[in-house]
Amino acid sequence: MYASHEDIGYEFGDESKEREKKLRSDPDIDGGWAWMIVLSSFLVHVLIMGSQMALGILNMEWLEEFSQSRGLTAWVSSLSMGITLIVGPFIGLFINTCGCRKTAITGGILTALGWILSSYASNVHYLFITFGVTAGIGSGMVYLPAVVMVGEYFQKRRALAQGLSTTGTGFGTFLMTFLLKYLCMEFGWRNAMFIQGAICLNLCVCGALMRPIYYKEEATQNSGERNNCQSKSHAKALSCSAETLTSNGIFREDEKETNEGQSEVEKLGNLPALENKDVAGHGKNIYALCILKTVSQLMVTIQKGFGLWYSSYFGAASLFTNGRFAAFVFWALFAYSTFVIPFIHLPEIVKQYHLSAQNDIFPLTSMIAIVHIFGKVILGIISDSTCISAWNVFMIANFTLVACIFILPLMHTYAGLAVVCALIGFSSGYFSLMPVVTEDLVGIKHLANAYGIIICANGISALLGPPFAGWIYDLTQKYDFSFYICGLLYMMGILSLLIQPCIGKKKQTPEKSTENGKV
Repeated sequence: MYASHEDIGYEFGDESKEREKKLRSDPDIDGGWAWMIVLSSFLVHVLIMGSQMALGILNMEWLEEFSQSRGLTAWVSSLSMGITLIVGPFIGLFINTCGCRKTAITGGILTALGWILSSYASNVHYLFITFGVTAGIGSGMVYLPAVVMVGEYFQKRRALAQGLSTTGTGFGTFLMTFLLKYLCMEFGWRNAMFIQGAICLNLCVCGALMRPIYYKEEATQNSGERNNCQSKSHAKALSCSAETLTSNGIFREDEKETNEGQSEVEKLGNLPALENKDVAGHGKNIYALCILKTVSQLMVTIQKGFGLWYSSYFGAASLFTNGRFAAFVFWALFAYSTFVIPFIHLPEIVKQYHLSAQNDIFPLTSMIAIVHIFGKVILGIISDSTCISAWNVFMIANFTLVACIFILPLMHTYAGLAVVCALIGFSSGYFSLMPVVTEDLVGIKHLANAYGIIICANGISALLGPPFAGWIYDLTQKYDFSFYICGLLYMMGILSLLIQPCIGKKKQTPEKSTENGKV
């Protein structure tokens, strides 16, 4: 019924085999520094995704502070979550040009700046720029490299590694909810955002841990080029010094013939001064050449990165020519809202059902976050086994999640809501499989650009989902229809994942029959 793990990546089989050959001898693959990459990605998910999932605390403070409508205030959280993911395709350009490490460090600085500037907000529109846009772009510059680096460092245990790293979202939601609550109670929401901005500077440390991986062939080529450059530079320096000595020697002979009465001490005293002038001038020329060489290399790197980025989206080898990937993008447009909407609107639903006392003891959002951690790890372990493919686990989890979205409005007791929320948390653990499935669809070479498109589609879903649910509530005074409509849209995305492989097989069968006829 479902495509197998091997069938999904049929277009990139040769590329995966070459990658396996290159990475077998590297000790950091599936071990060593690879686990530091997992730790770095885990902390990124704690600080970015965990903080965004806990924005309900700050949303209540903003409602009291600025006295704006719920729909307008909800756009602050939606912008932050949405832009973090929407900028994915453009962050892919930075990764292709500058690498994951530099991109992540820059994003960490920008994220911290956005949180700190937001502490001085005078209205909601100010938060749109500082928190929604600035912090959102910075978070996106850290989030995508954190996911891509785990995919590069792991070959056999990719699903488990992605599962462990993305559990930071659950841990972060649980920790940041209590942290922001405490900071807001003790210091006020403005100082809480300032402190959180200082904490976000640790994203720069996470970026510094993202050491780029070099294939064995590339490493030998780089070392050979460095040795050649060093030998050439030494040869140039020796030849230049020889030229200066011979020129100075000739000058001394000419000077001897013209000024015979000059003392030897004066002649010897003039020689070092002339040599210093020549060496200084030669050093300036070398410095200028080094600058020009660095600029030219930078321009070549930018051109290569932009060329790869452009060809992945608009060229003949565009990712959208892969029908299964296009269906995957369509699914992503509706998937993320079903996970975000419960986090944003569950506190209000609990108030309407008069369950606040029980929810204060153990919040339902915290329950989703905790079970979400176990879901990612368990689904990752199952996907790495040989019994079932990652694609099948991914699809089963999707069906479970959409069923929970339809059932949630029917529950009016705390126990019933707790069971459904636990199922939502566990089934949404399929997010750890998204990079694995994406890599199977397009290959490791296109993972950064492809996953950038996927999280961009998720960002659109996160951006429009909560305001849409709030708008439906304003019309009906119920959240039931919000969950039903989002569930139907989500089901359409899942069906596209099921239908597209069947269409692809039908298209391939006539081609095979014609080939057999020719043979």
